[in-house]
Amino acid sequence: MEMDTTDLIARARTGDHNAFRDLVQGHSHELQVHCYRILGSLQDAEDALQETLVSAWRNLGGFGQQSSLRTWLYKIATNRCLSMLRADSRRPRIAPPLPEATLPEPSGAGDAPPWLEPYPDVLLDHLVDQRPGPEARYETTEAISLAFITALQLLPPRQRASLVLRDVLGYHAAEVAQMLDATQESVQSALKRARATVDNHLADSSSTGSRRPARQLDTAAEHRLVARLTDALERADLDALIGLLVSDVRLSMPPAMLEYRGIETAQRFFAASTFRPGRTYRVVPTRANGQPAVGLYLADPHASVHRAYALLVITIAGDQITAITGFNTNVMTRFGLPRTLPETD
Repeated sequence: MEMDTTDLIARARTGDHNAFRDLVQGHSHELQVHCYRILGSLQDAEDALQETLVSAWRNLGGFGQQSSLRTWLYKIATNRCLSMLRADSRRPRIAPPLPEATLPEPSGAGDAPPWLEPYPDVLLDHLVDQRPGPEARYETTEAISLAFITALQLLPPRQRASLVLRDVLGYHAAEVAQMLDATQESVQSALKRARATVDNHLADSSSTGSRRPARQLDTAAEHRLVARLTDALERADLDALIGLLVSDVRLSMPPAMLEYRGIETAQRFFAASTFRPGRTYRVVPTRANGQPAVGLYLADPHASVHRAYALLVITIAGDQITAITGFNTNVMTRFGLPRTLPETD
């Protein structure tokens, strides 16, 4: 049952910070995920959420309750994200040089933009009770997948916002128009173009050619696959790793906008980088974007530790891996992963 917010609103309007905190705390997690979908970066999403809450606090006197508090907060958050995208000052546009000088020639430019970051599953636990509206086209789990977030980043800002509000959250087109201060006709036009772009990207990203991301494996099957991946990495067994991949597997590594596609290309990539002579690893399983992920640690030849090397987010279909997206060590602390691991006996 929803809590009656009338008293909290009245108290917050008098300057009661505790009442305002109680008023918005039930919405904060879903608002952050909303900002992440639009911005593609957890850091930017955190900034947008804080700016949303500051704006809500300052403008609470103008909240006329013609809509729900949740809808009002989503309107503020959406427009805060659009302002950030227009400013375009927080997001890296040029990928840094690749750290490995010996990498093979990539298959081409990747779709993942330089600012793309993974989203820790631990932060999604608070969304268990959230359900999209009846107008939603996407289920909550697929709407946080890395392929879906990447597809959203291909859209112009207002198309992006329209699709998330309508097809992910399930708001009616008229409500979306009101939230974006736009006409319903312009929202419908933006949605038509956005849906075509996203559906085409998801179909291209899928090993089956399906518009919808593959359904996740059951927990036991997923654990078995992650265990096999861990074993292959820690034993530096290239053949075992390649045996886990589909024939048209995709490898990418934001912020570098490059992609390695196909099992032969993947084999050359792993041989030239991950499994270079003298390298040994330890692996720590985690989860990101509703998908399995692992923290990869490289042994330091000069100390008895393994140092953080990369976070790999794994996309799976059946009992195989369809994509691996590698992120640098900057994101690992957000997953509770340490900078170093001690040497094991």
